Amino acid sequence: MHETIWFDRYKFDEAEETYQAHLAGVVKTHGSSSASSSVREIAEARRKIQQTLSGAPGTPNSSTRGHHGHGHEGPEKRIAHLEEENKSLRKVTDDLTEMLKKLELRVAQLEEGKSADPPAKKPEEKPAAAKKEDDDDSDIDLFGSDDEEEAEEARQLREKRLAEYNAKKATKKPVIAKSNIIFDVKPWDDETDLKELENSVRSVAMDGLLWGASKLVEIAYGLKKLQITCVIEDAKVSTDDLIDKLCEFEDFIQSVDIVSFNKI
Repeated sequence: MHETIWFDRYKFDEAEETYQAHLAGVVKTHGSSSASSSVREIAEARRKIQQTLSGAPGTPNSSTRGHHGHGHEGPEKRIAHLEEENKSLRKVTDDLTEMLKKLELRVAQLEEGKSADPPAKKPEEKPAAAKKEDDDDSDIDLFGSDDEEEAEEARQLREKRLAEYNAKKATKKPVIAKSNIIFDVKPWDDETDLKELENSVRSVAMDGLLWGASKLVEIAYGLKKLQITCVIEDAKVSTDDLIDKLCEFEDFIQSVDIVSFNKI
């Protein structure tokens, strides 16, 4: 910004004043040697001033001014340009000042709000009531017997619920695992009495064994087999033992096979 300011104006004003005075003196005293010397000095000063203003080569600020593109402008244009820059800077300064004022006002409001919050909560004087309750408790019991009583009540309640749970568990019937089995009982030939075969099968009795429905299923060429269902308790009846007992009726039964085995 300093490169566009005319620092040497006072020299120009002095030179202009001297030059005008010289012109007035030349009119009155033509041919004076001292006047011609002054004229040369004034002309030289005027030339240097014009070089300074126009940014001509050889002046200290010519390269810098030429770089900014204002070296060939006249004094009026440079002054107008400086005035525009000055107005722009003033506007920016005014905007910054306004923003700073708003920021200071906002900070002041926040600080006032923080300082005003604690007094608003002051009417709640619960600590005094709590202190009074503590005093009452200290007058009644100095050794915390209330806590001991609460702990004792909690222990008794826990023991009561545990006893109720154990009693309920003892009266609850255990779940008995059972299985549903379908057997294929094959006779020796087509002359075997299938009615007697079924009676023999149903005659097998074991704790946890219950015989169900049965039917005759044709195998081939008029030969049929007995298909019978039973339910067993897994903990009491073994399928291997049951098959062995059925195979003891060797006069009627050729073989026993398991068709399906399902847990109930």
